[in-house]
Amino acid sequence: MTTGAITQTPERAGTGTRVAPRGVLFAVVAVALFMSSIDSTIVATALGTIHRSLHASINWAGWSITIYSLGMVVSLPVSGRISDQFGRRKVFFCGVALFTAASLACALASSIFLLIVFRAIQAIGGGALQPSAAGIVAASFGKDRDRAIGLFGTVASGGQVVGPVIGGLIVGYLSWRWIFFVNVPIGIVLLWAMMRVIPESRLGTKSRVDVRGLMLLAGFVFAATFGITQIGNRGTTFVDPIFLAPVLVGLVLLVLFVFHTLYSAQPFIPARLLKARGFAVMNIQNMGWGGVGFGMATLAPLYAEQRYGLNPLNAGTLLAARGVGSLAVGAMAALALRRTGYRMPLAFGFILVAGGMAMMAIAPHWGITPYLWLAVGAGITGVGNGAANPASRNACLQVAPEEVAAISGLRQMFIYIGIIFTVSTVTAILNRSPHPGLTQAHIMWVAVALLLLVMLPLVWRVPEHKGNW
Repeated sequence: MTTGAITQTPERAGTGTRVAPRGVLFAVVAVALFMSSIDSTIVATALGTIHRSLHASINWAGWSITIYSLGMVVSLPVSGRISDQFGRRKVFFCGVALFTAASLACALASSIFLLIVFRAIQAIGGGALQPSAAGIVAASFGKDRDRAIGLFGTVASGGQVVGPVIGGLIVGYLSWRWIFFVNVPIGIVLLWAMMRVIPESRLGTKSRVDVRGLMLLAGFVFAATFGITQIGNRGTTFVDPIFLAPVLVGLVLLVLFVFHTLYSAQPFIPARLLKARGFAVMNIQNMGWGGVGFGMATLAPLYAEQRYGLNPLNAGTLLAARGVGSLAVGAMAALALRRTGYRMPLAFGFILVAGGMAMMAIAPHWGITPYLWLAVGAGITGVGNGAANPASRNACLQVAPEEVAAISGLRQMFIYIGIIFTVSTVTAILNRSPHPGLTQAHIMWVAVALLLLVMLPLVWRVPEHKGNW
């Protein structure tokens, strides 16, 4: 990954782009991220309805979430690199356009397999948004970029609040297809606004995109996930070829990826970053955080439906409760980072998420209704999420602050790898379980143990920093 000075082009002839106030620019970028965040939570809300409507098993319905995460794994580091090289606004514009078109295709899908294909395309567009948005904001906000980028988590939390409510209403009164239709008018307005207010920015030098490394990593994740999905089918055992073959292929691709990364001239995860203090620790945490903090949360509505029989609207608003908790502290945590540093909010956030998840795993007490009990637990996990996210994001970006877009893409890639393996593994287990609600409660206890026994001790290996970067 080659660095260089940022070149800013506030006005481009023939595009109508003007130098807009920073608040207006941030608002346009935030709406795009908000749209992507709403989409992920809406799909989680509609998971049970999709699996019934398209006559698909729950583990294949889960692929509508898994394939989106897999597409993100591929597109995030690529978009981070090419946005630095060819221009952040160009990549951001293409991402919104592709996301909007793919949303329309998802809405018209006639089978679970078509939906999975279109969701993969949608992910490529969505994956272009976060890295290029980070680059746009970093180029425009100067010394305040740490706070502005830290607020991205608050934007995502807002999507978590609105998405489940809208999703529950849509699924309850219209059809799951409308959860994708809603993106189309938003995307069209965004495309118009972006061309008017977002200036172009890029790094001054060029570098090669490591397509081979990305394909090896994506192949490993896809093959392993496919094998896990197959073991979720009743009657399939660990010695069946339909499970063994993809898993063995995945292991071979993983070995090839490791060798490629170590010996390639320009791997997409540069050797100098692997050697950077705290980079490996942060991305181990990002992968675990993706699985425990986001993957398990994505399946919360399914848990509420299967264990307590809640309807889609009430089940979906559990994600809204989580979003409210995250929104309540996310902005404050981002603005306080210069004083708190990274370790304290990370530790505080992990402990709260573990506590909220433990509450959701146990049965309601003291006459409290299941919905209220789950909503309080989800809200506690949201507070923890809001506390930890800004610190997690900025600790990674500080490794190479001149390459914000690329580092942001890598961070999100590791988070989505964690989401992929969590969603595919949990849905495979649930598909074989005679009591999926109780089974998911037991899985939550495993997640609590991972948070407290693995991720919390790693916090003290995160490089500490106070002040801006």
